[in-house]
Amino acid sequence: MSRRGPLKSAVPSNVVSPVRRCSRTACGRPAVATLTYVYADSTAVLGPLATYAEPHCYDLCAEHSERLTAPRGWDVVRLALDSGPARPSGDDLEALANAVREAARPQERAVQPGPPPSTAGRDADPMEVARRGHLRVLRSPDN
Repeated sequence: MSRRGPLKSAVPSNVVSPVRRCSRTACGRPAVATLTYVYADSTAVLGPLATYAEPHCYDLCAEHSERLTAPRGWDVVRLALDSGPARPSGDDLEALANAVREAARPQERAVQPGPPPSTAGRDADPMEVARRGHLRVLRSPDN
């Protein structure tokens, strides 16, 4: 038995960093941009960090995105990079507040003349035909 004990890994195998890293070899800096090659147009497109990692896209850190060069005869299109996380605008906050107010408002049920629906012990909407989980099947208002 070895006196040194079990081998220790530099990075624990059960911990994965949620931060996406630069795709360049030996660069561990956080990615800030995504590089995509459009082979049909001989164009390299460098834009804001993509929402999720794609197999044929390359995430780059700030330094590598600034120093990017394309092969001879290719064009480089640089899209504006986000300077930070998007802040909600006043319109966004107002729309959110209105949605919350609307959701908190008590729902008024439309009462339609006619025979009462079979409710089987629950207060059902006269327009509701069936229910499956959180989904409802509604009757057309023309019928």
